[in-house]
Amino acid sequence: MVALADPSDAPSLRDFHARNFDRLKPWLPPTPDGFLSLSYWSAWTGAARSLFARDLSVRLVVRLRPGSEARGLDDPPPGWRDRERFARTIGQANLSNIQRGPFQAATLGYHIDGALEGRGLMREALELTMAYAFGPLGLNRVMANYIPGNDRSASLLGRLGFVEEGYACNYLFIDDAWRDHVLTACVNPRPRDPRATPVGTAAKTAPPTRTRRFVPSRLLDPFG
Repeated sequence: MVALADPSDAPSLRDFHARNFDRLKPWLPPTPDGFLSLSYWSAWTGAARSLFARDLSVRLVVRLRPGSEARGLDDPPPGWRDRERFARTIGQANLSNIQRGPFQAATLGYHIDGALEGRGLMREALELTMAYAFGPLGLNRVMANYIPGNDRSASLLGRLGFVEEGYACNYLFIDDAWRDHVLTACVNPRPRDPRATPVGTAAKTAPPTRTRRFVPSRLLDPFG
């Protein structure tokens, strides 16, 4: 399941990034001082609701949903400190740079715990995120970009219905160098008049906890 980040998530998010820092570093911009401190993640989660209310971003945490024990995920993998935290935060999905008006777009970013890669959990979380983006949030376009060679992200985005739209040279400073990026996007299969979703739309919706999945391959309406 996915849920809007809350200050109570700060310890588990700090631990998540401490565990996964070396694995994620090749795909991250320079991190600020104190990135692995509790104070940093307390501030980050503390800002999440304000940014959501101002229609600027949706900072989501990814959690194992009830009943996931049946999938063989009941035992914490190496590095997990306790079962309670394992049952809570296992990744992130963020919709940032939300823009309204005629554009109605946002940028998608995401991470999953390395111990849980390859189990379909990130795809499931992003299906829920996309359903929220194209449903209650009323976006028309979600963009996601990746560094060439990140085959796992390329494959995941393709399965979610993202299509390649371009190639940007020296697009972002990542892992101590300017990196090219492949530019992809997914467009709402049920487009709306942008006048129906003005600035402030997010604040009029319930913060996401769980939504029906977005199923791009069948172009089902996930909202009705």
